[in-house]
Amino acid sequence: MSEQRKIGIGSDHAGYELKEFIKHQLITKGFEIEDFGCFSNESVDYPDIIHPLASAVDEGIISRAIIICGSGIGVSMVANKYDGVRAALCCDVERARLARQHNDANVLAMGARFTTQEQAVAMLNAFLETPFEGGRHERRVQKIPRSKK
Repeated sequence: MSEQRKIGIGSDHAGYELKEFIKHQLITKGFEIEDFGCFSNESVDYPDIIHPLASAVDEGIISRAIIICGSGIGVSMVANKYDGVRAALCCDVERARLARQHNDANVLAMGARFTTQEQAVAMLNAFLETPFEGGRHERRVQKIPRSKK
C-alpha cells in the first residue's frame, strides 16, 4: 500500500468513540490504519498517545494522521512540538480544506465533544481530498519549523 494510503490515528479516552468511527470510515475508503491508541474509553494521558504518532509523522513513517481528544487542543499542542508536523485543529469543513490548501497540514485534529460524526466525516473528506496549493503558501510553510532537517 502506498504511503499516501496509510494514515495514523490516535486519541485519548474522550476521543475514543469518534476515533473508532473515523477509523471505520477510513478503512471503508481503502486506507491502511496505524492506530496509536487509545483502545478503550478508560482514562489515559493524551501525550502518551500523541508523542509516538507525531514522531512517526515527523520521521516520515506515516505521512498523515488524525488526532482526537475532548477539545482537540491538547492533542494539537503535543503534535505541533515536532518540526515535521503541521497539525490543524479544525471545527468545520472550510477550515479543514484551508488547512490543507494553504498550510499543507499533515495532521487533522478534532475535538470529540464539539464534533458530530457527520461533521467529522465532512472534515475528514476535505482533509483527504484537498491538495496543497503551493505557490505563495510554500514560502510560508517552509518557515514553520524551528529547525532545518
